[in-house]
Amino acid sequence: MRLVTFVNSEGLELAGALIEQDQSVLDLQQAYTELHGGRAAPLASVLALAEAGEDGMELARNLVAKAPSTAVQERASVRLRAPIQPPPQMRDFSCFELHLRQSFAAARRFRAMRTPDPEATLKAMNTSADDRVIDTFNRQPIYYKCNRFAVVGVDDQFEWPAYSKALDFELEFGCYIGKRGKDITRENARQHIFGYTIFNDISARDAQAKEMSGMLGPAKGKDFDTANIMGPCLVTADELEDPYDLNMIARVNGEEWGRGNTRDMRWQFEDVIAHVSQSETLHSGEFLGSGTVGNGCGLEQLRYLKPGDVVELEIDGIGMLRTQVGEKGNPF
Repeated sequence: MRLVTFVNSEGLELAGALIEQDQSVLDLQQAYTELHGGRAAPLASVLALAEAGEDGMELARNLVAKAPSTAVQERASVRLRAPIQPPPQMRDFSCFELHLRQSFAAARRFRAMRTPDPEATLKAMNTSADDRVIDTFNRQPIYYKCNRFAVVGVDDQFEWPAYSKALDFELEFGCYIGKRGKDITRENARQHIFGYTIFNDISARDAQAKEMSGMLGPAKGKDFDTANIMGPCLVTADELEDPYDLNMIARVNGEEWGRGNTRDMRWQFEDVIAHVSQSETLHSGEFLGSGTVGNGCGLEQLRYLKPGDVVELEIDGIGMLRTQVGEKGNPF
């Protein structure tokens, strides 16, 4: 199934499913009412469906199979939010080594370009700090906790943070937890995944560069309203035969800026679930991001976004997450 959270013409936020090649949205609760009368608690939201487990999934599958016409609306007539907005918790991992290496190299090039002899400066640069990060990355999954209240969907308006002049997108793969658990083994981790989506982790690169030398964060490089864009839907785990062989493509204004594949994840979601759940309970609806795929952001090319740019992030089997960059705010 391709689950969504949508807002209808009356302003109500509802759980639905994309049908008819994503051209229509089935209101799951309305479908239940039409077919059975009354209401079903697991259909109150996508989060409630995740919490309901297999019984909730089977209920939703049956409704999608029957899809009474009175519960179907045109996709264009509703507003899609993030699949779960907000998720109970968010963690964003670094799972693609190529992105790390290319981002570090690009940052060094940028610093060198501001000196009288860029080539000499670049050769003389000490890379030990970057090397330590790579060493840690290869030893264990690394991550930070995001601002879950900054999550928005494909049809929500994006706001440029007033303090930034260097805004960037990040193409990421993401999963949601279904069955809660603690001390989950890697072998059992797949059964805890509810579904997958696309994540655009918008980043203020100038703010990020200033704060990361403090050995904490990221903070204002990532934390601002509308920074975490997800969607267009949550594809349930049973719909993706192999989540680790999906092409990932990033375009800006129709021009391809980069592409990669989920097969290049050094740490797969099973690895990060096993890592995080050590002595810690993972709850239904929690979100785990893959981190940026190699070639999946502007920083790696020293290119940044402009107001009005249209960013399109596409992953096989999930669809396209399209966002128009808003105007710059007034700095305080």
